[in-house]
Amino acid sequence: MTGATEQPTAGQPAGGAWFGRGRDGGDQDGEAPTVLYCFAHAGGGGSFFQPWRELLEPGVEVRPVVLPGRETRISEPPVTSVTELVEPVARAIEADVAGRAGDYAVFGHSMGSVVAYEVTRRLEAGPGPDPTCLFVSGRRAPHLPARHEPLHVMPDEAFLDAVVQLNGTPDELLEHDDLIRLLLPTMRADFTVSETYREQPGGRLRCPVAALTGDADPQADLEEMAGWRVTTTGAFTLRVFRGDHFYLIPAMSDVVAAVRATLQRLAAAA
Repeated sequence: MTGATEQPTAGQPAGGAWFGRGRDGGDQDGEAPTVLYCFAHAGGGGSFFQPWRELLEPGVEVRPVVLPGRETRISEPPVTSVTELVEPVARAIEADVAGRAGDYAVFGHSMGSVVAYEVTRRLEAGPGPDPTCLFVSGRRAPHLPARHEPLHVMPDEAFLDAVVQLNGTPDELLEHDDLIRLLLPTMRADFTVSETYREQPGGRLRCPVAALTGDADPQADLEEMAGWRVTTTGAFTLRVFRGDHFYLIPAMSDVVAAVRATLQRLAAAA
């Protein structure tokens, strides 16, 4: 597998750094039959998926991808484009998959959806096994234009106010202005990644795509989510939950159950 024995180059950490430890994820025993690599929203990190681990194990190991500029990688500068992430993340997943039995899938929410999509395209073009499924959540299909003014160019106060309105910022973070200020460059970089993204050249995916969304998400309506259908030659499904852009927080049990059911169905059909 590509990257399994390569030495990391400058700015490209060893594969394990992408998956973190402890609250960031990555400390399960590696014996689950399926691994789910998870990409969080702008400003999010591996800890966002921590509750999923208890709900999905032992059948599914949750491996949150930790991007530079947060959590265990807080000392690293954040990236500002999807293209900076695709190759190193894909190589890290290839190396991780090479040392495991079983299959794997990829999940992304909001910004994480387009990162997951481009990484999945790269994985399918590589020498290793294809993912069994790409899950995309709360993000319009990659070929569709944005309907909102970009946030990443706003002044600090306006930017933070707009981010808070999305309802995904933890209350404990909002109570600590100094911590918010510390994370502001990473949050702004993430929104730059998301808002400047354009679909990269390439073919359609082979693996199934499962889209999930909230019925009141102001960032992606049902038609925009249904647009993911054209990104794959495989099967496509769209599951709608009650809620806004962060529907998957209050509906966590139902969302995780839907992910588990999809993975079980695909495994049974393999």
